[in-house]
Parts: sequence; C-alpha cells; structure tokens
Amino acid sequence: MGSPVRSSMRGSRSRRAMADINVVPYIDVMLVLLVIFMVTAPLVAPSIVNLPTVGGATQQQQTPPVIVNIQPDGNLSVRYKDDGGATQQQDMTRADLDTFVTNREANHPDQPIVIAADKSVRYETVMDVMSDLKTRGVKRVGLLVKSQ
Repeated sequence: MGSPVRSSMRGSRSRRAMADINVVPYIDVMLVLLVIFMVTAPLVAPSIVNLPTVGGATQQQQTPPVIVNIQPDGNLSVRYKDDGGATQQQDMTRADLDTFVTNREANHPDQPIVIAADKSVRYETVMDVMSDLKTRGVKRVGLLVKSQ
C-alpha cells in the first residue's frame, strides 16, 4: 500500500500549474507595429479643407498704414493717407511724432504704423521710436524691410 501513495504524490509534484505568462511574443508584435506606424506616419497627407464660397461677401477694407521714416541723420518724416485718400508727408521731431500719433489714434484707433528706417540708423533709435509708439497706445507697430 505504501508504494501507490508515493507514486501519486510524485505525479502531483510534477504537474504544478504554470503561473508565468510569456510576454516576449507580445513585445515583438508591439515593436513591429511601432515600426509600421513610424514608416507610414510621414506618408499620410494632411487634410485639406475646401471652404465654401459666398457670393455676396465683400473683402474687409484695411486701413493703409502710417509710415514713419527715420533718415540716417536721425530726422523723422511721416507719410500717411488722409481721409480724402491723398498722401501726405510731414517732417517732424520725436515730440511732434508723439502728438501726431496721439491725435491719429483718437481718429483711427486700429490703424497700423510701420517704421521704415535706413539701415545705417542705430538700432537704439529705432527701438526708441517703437517704444514711444507703444506707449502712445498704438496696437499694431511693424518694421518695413526691403525684399531681396
């Protein structure tokens, strides 16, 4: 009787349940998917939106900018279009520019101002004029450059 008991005990020891999960195949599959997505992602074209057209829409009129010219000797001149559409040009000092901009902003609050400075003008002079314009409440200040 002793021997059958021993054999049954030996059999149960060799049939232990395996509790480990082999994750190596899953890692291989994930790496293959990662490579596929990395290769195909640059090939996907960005979506293009076709906007509808409206027959009665008018383009918004943009106010022509006021151009502040800074000459190499430091003198300022301002070129702008008045309400009648005629182009005006005035030579002025920085104090005159401050009063001009204050009056212009009262009448035309969203009008942009563009600074056209000679390339030999010091950077500090251009930044001082730009700073004065910003302190006077000008919302849109730009720099005029020549395209190459």
